[in-house]
Amino acid sequence: MRREQRARLARTSADRMTRRTRDRSTTKPTPTKASKASAQPAVALATSSGAPISVVHATAELAPFARTGGLGEAVRTLARFQAKAGIDVTIVMPYYGDVARKAPPVTPLGPPLQVPVGGRSEEVTLLELVRPVGPPSPRVIFVASPTYFGRDGIYGDAQGEFRDNARRYACFSLAVIEALPRISDGPVVVHAHDWHAALVPVYLRGLLAHDTRYARVGAVLSVHNAGFQGHYPAATMADLGLPWSLYTLHHLEWYGRMNLLKGGMSLADAVVTVSPTHADELRTEAGGFGLHDAFRELGARFIGIVNGIDQEEWDPATDTQIAARFSRDDLSGKAACKASLQRLFGLPKRARTPLVGMSARMVYQKGLDLIFGSGFLTLDAQFVFLGAGEERYERALLDLARRAPDRLGVQLNFTDRLEHRLLAGADLCLMPSMYEPCGLTQMRAQRYGALPLARRVGGLADTIEDGVTGFLFDEYTSDDFLHGTARAVLAYRDAATFARMQREAMGRDFGWEHAEARYRDVYRFAAARRGA
Repeated sequence: MRREQRARLARTSADRMTRRTRDRSTTKPTPTKASKASAQPAVALATSSGAPISVVHATAELAPFARTGGLGEAVRTLARFQAKAGIDVTIVMPYYGDVARKAPPVTPLGPPLQVPVGGRSEEVTLLELVRPVGPPSPRVIFVASPTYFGRDGIYGDAQGEFRDNARRYACFSLAVIEALPRISDGPVVVHAHDWHAALVPVYLRGLLAHDTRYARVGAVLSVHNAGFQGHYPAATMADLGLPWSLYTLHHLEWYGRMNLLKGGMSLADAVVTVSPTHADELRTEAGGFGLHDAFRELGARFIGIVNGIDQEEWDPATDTQIAARFSRDDLSGKAACKASLQRLFGLPKRARTPLVGMSARMVYQKGLDLIFGSGFLTLDAQFVFLGAGEERYERALLDLARRAPDRLGVQLNFTDRLEHRLLAGADLCLMPSMYEPCGLTQMRAQRYGALPLARRVGGLADTIEDGVTGFLFDEYTSDDFLHGTARAVLAYRDAATFARMQREAMGRDFGWEHAEARYRDVYRFAAARRGA
């Protein structure tokens, strides 16, 4: 009980921190006539003294250059909306071999840097993406190192994960820090993403704690997926040049190993995850991936902010990638999109049979075991699956498609265009995840009138209203999944009620503007902790 009380108090403190910061940032004195004449444009993000704050994102993935899941897209879209709001924002990522081969135009940003990683000095070059003329956009800077990033793959290749990933991302994190003076000469908040960049706050507050160049640099860490933490043998501390004083229960030590995510969390000024419900889950023994105590210890420094989507890109009324456009006020075009999707996946055209789609990485986390164990093909519905993943799931889906070609279609080659077409044509969207920190597909699906059928976890619970904009089930069992699916299929039979739910879902506002405003509060909090 005491742990639950502490967790509630921590969440209350975080909410108060956010409200206080928002109140300070939005309360302005009434201008006089003289002050109106000399008023300057408001600074989008500033310290308490009015100095503009620059934001630097450190990420291992960034769409469209390198991505394995939602991380790269989330960073890209958040940064884009920050730039649109007037914030000076930069994204720094590794210059992987695949990125170099697809090479957009880049220019060197100063001479090479000598980055000390452990007992060795690594030379890296900073390359800046040439930004097109147009609306405000983030700067993109690549960290180029033939030794660490000039190979195929992001985290590994066909033989498995790269054995030097700890050094690779240590070099990247230190390069980000060394690059800061070239990026901004004013107050800076570094926003590191997931374990790959978690060493940024560790180096800032550990190895470089007495370096006056970085004393006022704020550090924020986003935990997009706590299932991936960066575990390495304890001896890796010395290889990365980290002081053994940080190998403690409250910092980098985790069951006799070094844990990069845990270390970054302990030394960041603020830690964010991608939905309030997931923040609650991470504080529990069942949902904290072995770090529940570390999340609890963060107290008011830990909050959840739901990701958003680009509602201009995901708008069926203007989408040029779908068979027919439609809107909340006129759903008629969705029938043509459904027929087109059925043809695309080799299914017979059945206008009044519910079409259920799933667009995801086909991996354990996404609930494929629930689906296969449920006998879902006994329902009077058609199913389409889009996305690649673990070989066992790909084989199982292809086998089911061969056995029931009129009921199930599979496309393993994911493209953005296919996802647009799937959501435009589907009546329901499957997301029976074991866990889902935030999820983006359910928000896009609602915009397209494809009602989500999802498990009540993480961001799915925060963005789907059961029986109003979609359908939620609770237990991670095939029986509960089948019951939820049958409930959704039954609701589809009532055309008027289902159309009303579609219109309600399509009217929900999932824009990044809301999340972007909350991140400003976090940055101000981090800057204030550093005395900026």
